[in-house]
Amino acid sequence: MTAIDPGHPNRFEGLSEAEAARRLRQDGPNALPNRRWLGWLRLLWNIVTEPMFVMLLIATAIYAAIGDAGEAALLLASVAIVMLITLVQEFRTQGALRALRELAAPLAHVVRDGNERPLPVAGIVRGDVVMLREGDRVPADGVLLDDIVMLDESLLTGESVAVKHTATERRDIKAGTLVVAGHGHMEVTATGSATALGMIGASLASEGTPSPLQRKAARAVRVLALIAMAFAALVAGLAWWWDGLAPLDAALAGIALAMAILPEEVPVVLTVFYALGARRIARRGVLTRRLSAVETMGAVSVLAVDKTGTLTQNRMALVRLVDATGIAHEAAGVLDDRAVDVLHAACEATPPTSMDPTDAAVRTLAETVPRLAATGAVAAHAVREFPVGDGRMFVSRVIAGSDGTTWHIATKGAIENVLPLCRLDEATAASFTALAMELAAEGFRMLAVARSTTNAGAPLVDPSVQPHTVVGLLALADPLRADVPAAMAECRAAGIRVLMITGDHPATAGAIARKAGLRGESLLTGAEIASLDDNALDIRLREVDACARVLPAQKLRLVRSLQRQGHVVGMTGDGVNDAPALRAADVGVAMGERGSDVAREAADLVLLNDSFASLVMSIRLGRRIFDNVHGAVRFISAAHVPIVILALVPLLMQRSPLLLPAQIVLLEMIIDPACSIVFEATPASDDVMRRPPRAVDDSPFRAAILARGLIDGAGAGVVLALAYIALVLSAVPVREASLTVFLGLFACVVTLVVTGQRRVADRNVGTSWTYALLLFAAAVIMAVAFLPGVHDLMGFAAPGWSTAFVPPLCVLLTVAWLRWPAAAMAIRRRWRRGAGAHGRVRTTDP
Repeated sequence: MTAIDPGHPNRFEGLSEAEAARRLRQDGPNALPNRRWLGWLRLLWNIVTEPMFVMLLIATAIYAAIGDAGEAALLLASVAIVMLITLVQEFRTQGALRALRELAAPLAHVVRDGNERPLPVAGIVRGDVVMLREGDRVPADGVLLDDIVMLDESLLTGESVAVKHTATERRDIKAGTLVVAGHGHMEVTATGSATALGMIGASLASEGTPSPLQRKAARAVRVLALIAMAFAALVAGLAWWWDGLAPLDAALAGIALAMAILPEEVPVVLTVFYALGARRIARRGVLTRRLSAVETMGAVSVLAVDKTGTLTQNRMALVRLVDATGIAHEAAGVLDDRAVDVLHAACEATPPTSMDPTDAAVRTLAETVPRLAATGAVAAHAVREFPVGDGRMFVSRVIAGSDGTTWHIATKGAIENVLPLCRLDEATAASFTALAMELAAEGFRMLAVARSTTNAGAPLVDPSVQPHTVVGLLALADPLRADVPAAMAECRAAGIRVLMITGDHPATAGAIARKAGLRGESLLTGAEIASLDDNALDIRLREVDACARVLPAQKLRLVRSLQRQGHVVGMTGDGVNDAPALRAADVGVAMGERGSDVAREAADLVLLNDSFASLVMSIRLGRRIFDNVHGAVRFISAAHVPIVILALVPLLMQRSPLLLPAQIVLLEMIIDPACSIVFEATPASDDVMRRPPRAVDDSPFRAAILARGLIDGAGAGVVLALAYIALVLSAVPVREASLTVFLGLFACVVTLVVTGQRRVADRNVGTSWTYALLLFAAAVIMAVAFLPGVHDLMGFAAPGWSTAFVPPLCVLLTVAWLRWPAAAMAIRRRWRRGAGAHGRVRTTDP
């Protein structure tokens, strides 16, 4: 049993750090067994069942059957290279996801050496004392040492009804269960695979399911694979019947065409882009729990955000105390007895272990007052607590009197909810309300404090029925974050509406909204929300930028209302009651510093620093990722067209195939890295946050995007086909012509990368990855063209005059093809300006 220290504020000594380290070495981390090897086996199976891989193996078998050992060996090497590329890309993706999981690892509050501190769940050991609070996920098996908690055990039992646990019962608490009410200390009895959860092999973490766009891409590739196989069979038959090729050579021609058609890079591109994009966002303080959120971020049109901690610094300070006579006292000065009495009542109404910034501000000031610190008022133990909820906008705590027969009730909360408990006359209530409004208009958060005493035989079940006496008011300040106004301006430029939501007084909310750059004159209150039907709420919500006195349960109605109006909603939240709204929002965002485990599990993103500016930054990065996916998909559709054309033209001319499977694989070695490295690393365009949000159903697989890619590729394909025909008519040797056209194709693919990447970035410079790709392409060209062993193995001859002349010409013509629409538009604009100027001059002639 863990030692109990009655004199220590935490009451529990806990383990020493040295003993905890020894037990961690002995038992291992508090985590379920890592079965990553199953993931790699699944990955290898996915690779060998890919259509491209299957076609490579078939081609290898054909080369071996016709006795071409060199080509067979080359294709086997190509198979190994394709596997290596896929594994490297998967390693990058898994590394990104693993880093995200480490960032997402929940924290528990553990007592070590008598001090409570946050600790990653994986570091918990047997014998640790863990603090359980409402909204926490129980990190290990254990027994309750004090107080009472209500646990949702549905993860293990399937029963949705919360189960009550008390320290006297000493019933086992299971890892994975959820604290839905109460708080207390738990001693850990089992960790990791020794827990009940570990024994049944459950997993609390997953990498998520494919996003809708990923599913669409996979489905498109499967359809194209069937089409490619059908075309392969057709072309093989034509090559055998029309061109008179041997059956195995005809089969190779068909396989080459199928490989040219199949865009097998698309699913890999989406996975890599989303995973690396999520990791890029995580470096800036935003954790992506579901990869599909990256896809949705660029479409967010409304951000519904909490005021406290998101727009403000979450550094609440108690600035003024107003006593029962209406006199205000500066907290920074010397407090007289009346001010101390207000602070004492506020302490009694504050849970000692609460992480709420307002409660922390009350405790911080109280600890500086010797009289309160000496009497233990800061950590007053309550026999019953009534938190915010069930229509209450206040907290009440029941404390046993020293005589054992009386109960003292301390209440703290919204002024309009606390003052009615005090049965004040109309003039006194109006005076307190006016004073509170005056201070709230300055941006202070205002709370009322009241007390009551009863001789009832048992603690109350409803504090609102007990008459209270007003003790005073609290004025708290939470400064606006310095970067909020600039982030708000960026949202306005990007067409994103920001809706501030708070439980504060309307006057306080209005003052903070105006400082943040929002309209604070007309606010929607929680009372109004409750009184309006859905249609009226939709109309009213269009007129406001801020909502005040909102209960957590009302956030769901706000989300639904915004979605009915056609908005894509990003919603922030931190509490257990925020979970339904976070789940309903298109992008739910949980607070990392002060959010509950329930909120994090319901959310798509977690703000590690709770900063609004970080949230806006994630939208900027989300738009960048989506733009870069557009560029990559356009490039993929363009790069495959000339390969298909060059696979068909020789067959139509009744000549031997120009492109062989090994040569197409070499091209794939450019297309794959170009997509997963060059396009992913492309910087955001300058106007990425100066355009309205995209439609939620927008897709990089739109017909317009694919058509533009096909047109780009068709230009390059026609140029290369004409070059091939010219070489044939010029009686250039077949193997030299093959080398010339292949190098031209290789150079055109690189040209499509460079021009496409620049088009996405909307600037005339490339990334460092672009230059690295150019160097790699140059090295490949030099090896294929000038190393005898290499070009012999690839079926090419030594370079001749055509090799030096034709590829550069193909590149120039391809660039001209890609640039002529922009050039034509510029000429047209210049002609229009000239015509307009000429027309204006003519109208001035008499």
